[in-house]
Amino acid sequence: MAAIGVFCASSRTLDQRWLDLATQTGRELATRGHRLVSGGGCVGMMGALADGTRSAGGHTLGVIPQPLVDLEVADTHSDELVVTDGMASRKTLMIEKSDAFITLPGGLGTLDELFEVWTTAVLGMHRKPVVVVDVDGFYQGLLGWLDALADTEFVGRSARDLLIVVDSVPAALDAIETRLG
Repeated sequence: MAAIGVFCASSRTLDQRWLDLATQTGRELATRGHRLVSGGGCVGMMGALADGTRSAGGHTLGVIPQPLVDLEVADTHSDELVVTDGMASRKTLMIEKSDAFITLPGGLGTLDELFEVWTTAVLGMHRKPVVVVDVDGFYQGLLGWLDALADTEFVGRSARDLLIVVDSVPAALDAIETRLG
């Protein structure tokens, strides 16, 4: 059983398919016996992810900065809710508490979290799997740009190879389970 940090959108105005993907991810995590480490929000994909995990009997750990608690977006139903002083300490704690990471579709915050865990893996600060779920080509533009950077050596090929890209949640969990043994 692993603690899996999941990064995803917290926007309140998403298409239902993205909320369904997040719910499916939470259920799949729980069904496979994993624990969820999330950004601690109760809205958007983040909220659907936590609800999906709990609906399948899974354990949720939310890590949320106080300013977001003040906006009343905290997942107060979380099994554990840790409140940090800011976004940087939130990411640090999520990295510490997670054994692996999954990135679902999202915006700036999601990308920030992805790049933080990927960069710290490249620097050897951890050896935790970092997986991007590229559903329906959501991340194709980003991945193409990263591949081009690797071709010019602005991003080392070994760094690019650390980023695991799959097209489904089951494939993401399969990749994590294989690497964690």
